Order: sequence, then C-alpha cells, then structure tokens
Amino acid sequence: MNISRTETQSDPVKNREVELVERKGLGHPDSICDGIAEKISRELSREYRDRFGHILHHNTDEAQLVAGESNPEFNSGEVIEPIFILLTGRATKQFEGEEIPVDKIALDAAKEYIEDNFKALDPSQIEFKSRIGETSTDLAAVYEREQRMSNDTSFGVGHAPLSPAEKTVKQVEKGVRQLDQCGEDVKVMGLRQGEGITLTVAAPAISSRTGSMDDYRNHIENVRDVAERKARENGLDPEVHVNTADDIEEEEIYMTVTGTSAEMGDDGSVGRGNRVNGLITPHRSMSMEAASGKNPVTHVGKIYNLLSREIAKSIHEETGEYAQVKMLSQIGAPIDDPKLIEVETPAEKEEFQEIIQRHLDSIDEITKKCVENQINTF
Repeated sequence: MNISRTETQSDPVKNREVELVERKGLGHPDSICDGIAEKISRELSREYRDRFGHILHHNTDEAQLVAGESNPEFNSGEVIEPIFILLTGRATKQFEGEEIPVDKIALDAAKEYIEDNFKALDPSQIEFKSRIGETSTDLAAVYEREQRMSNDTSFGVGHAPLSPAEKTVKQVEKGVRQLDQCGEDVKVMGLRQGEGITLTVAAPAISSRTGSMDDYRNHIENVRDVAERKARENGLDPEVHVNTADDIEEEEIYMTVTGTSAEMGDDGSVGRGNRVNGLITPHRSMSMEAASGKNPVTHVGKIYNLLSREIAKSIHEETGEYAQVKMLSQIGAPIDDPKLIEVETPAEKEEFQEIIQRHLDSIDEITKKCVENQINTF
C-alpha cells in the first residue's frame, strides 16, 4: 500500500481560535434530494441483488427539487402549488433479457422516503417525475469485471473525532427537529470563538401545531433551550439566535405547512449540502462529491469518503489520537488498492497500517451498510 503519514500534534481545527460548522437539516431542500437519491440507490440495489444475485450498475445521484407555494396559518394552512421533484441519473434497466422497472422503483422509493421521515409533509403535496436513463456502457464494463474496479478517479476524506463545535451542531439539529412543533428543515450555523459558540438556528414551526403567536414564541424558546443545552454538554458557552429573519410585531414568522421551506421558495439539489459526516466544515479538508445515490459497489466518490471516515474513526478509537484520512483512487484500478492513502495524525505509521489494511480487506462492508441503511451519506 502507498501510505503517507503527515505528522500533526493534535487536531489543528480544534485548536484554532475560530471555527465554522454548518448543518443543513433532514428537511432542507438539498437534504431532501440527498435522502431520496440514497433511498433510490438502496431500493435498486436490493432489487438487483434479489433478482440477479448481485448489484447492477447505477448512479441515482441526480435529483432536483423545485419549490412550491403555500399559505400557512395558525392551526391550519395549505400547499397551493405542489413541490416538484425530478429524479434523474442512470441505472441498468435491462439485464439477461429481463426488464427492471427502474422508474417505478424510484418513484415508490421517493414517496416512501417522505412518508418515513416527515411529520407534516405528505407525498400528495409533491409532484414526482422520474427520468432515469440507461446506464453508461463504458462504466458498466468497468463495474461488471470479476474484481471490483474503481469507476472514477476521485478522492475521499474523513476525520475523527469530531470537535466539540461539530458535535454540537449535529446534536442541535437532531434535537430541535425532534420537537413536536418543529418541522424537519432545521439549519444550524455554528461559529466557535475560543470556548464560546454562537449558534444561528433556523427552525420552522408547523402551522397545524401552532395555534397563536404565543405558541410560536414558545417554539422559539424550546429551540433555544435545546441549542443551549447541547452546547453546554460539549463544554461550550452558547449564544443562541433563532429565526433571526422574523418580524414578531408584524407576525412575519418562520411557520410552514409541511415543516420545510421547499413548500415556499427554496429549491434543492443532490450534493449541495452536507458531506458524508453530516456537516459542512470550511476549516476541514472536504470532498465536493455528491455521495448520496452513487452506486455503493465501485463508485469511489461514495465509497472512499465513507471509508476514509471509518478508518479515521478506527485510528482514533484504537490509538486515542486525532486522524484525518485522504484516499485517492484511479479509474480501472482495484477498489481495495488505492493510489494513495494519506493520514494526518500524531500516531506513528506502525500504529495504523494494520487498521487501514483491515478496512480495505473488508471494503464490502461499506456496500452492505449502504444497502441496509446502516451508514449516513449526508
């Protein structure tokens, strides 16, 4: 293996005076597209595996959301113009003389994803259309070789552990959207300065669960309480701002019918939001790959980002040291034989070489976790 070690004394970001961390929540229009794209890939993978014994080539990492129009009111509201979601990408539609109903599988998967993940958003409020094309012959040839070969020249990057600010932003988003009155389109921006963190949280109230301005004010305080608590649990001194664009006196507030801004003007696209660790971290090395929806067998834009994160976690857990891992692939080369693996860590090379080899030897586990929904891509 071509392994390079770059020495560092500790996590360079954790020791910075300033750190920026962002998370687009589960109901953000970009995240909706990510979630649907990954769901379609899972369902296609299962269909291919069940019918033919193995996963066929596909990439469903293209989905576009066009926002609708809505009229939220206390205790009610309606979606006037439906949200529109276009499903695109490429997939194997014929194999061994059999037709695979790719578009139906994709549409069913998209509707099921909405049903499973949202309190107030319903598939009936969305117009879905599938335009998934036939897969590329050249990429399918690379894909179908007996040994798994990379179908792209790309890189992945991951680090561990998360900094206190990174942990806080992830936990705030999750905790806030679990509030009964809150929709899923929670966006959190964290600015850490020293031991303090300023959290700017956008958290939509669901109109059918909000009866008055007093209810809305309670919603704001509930969001603030969650954010402050999570920050303090991670050793940070919080300053929290919630729905800063509100004009309370004019009753111009962040209230939605469905719990997402996709109903009222915000569009979305796959890969435009969180990286595979669920965060946007401008002070970290990041890949710009849209991991969600890429095939989980040979597409290193997905696999190496997920694997880099897993390797970094293992290095941290087994050595106690910070680790950032970068992996580079070369199209047509064996997927378990990267062109380069660079590890930035205080740990010695002898401490992590076996960890890396272990993960490469079990690289199929990444595929299994993707298909079984046991690993996050956004």
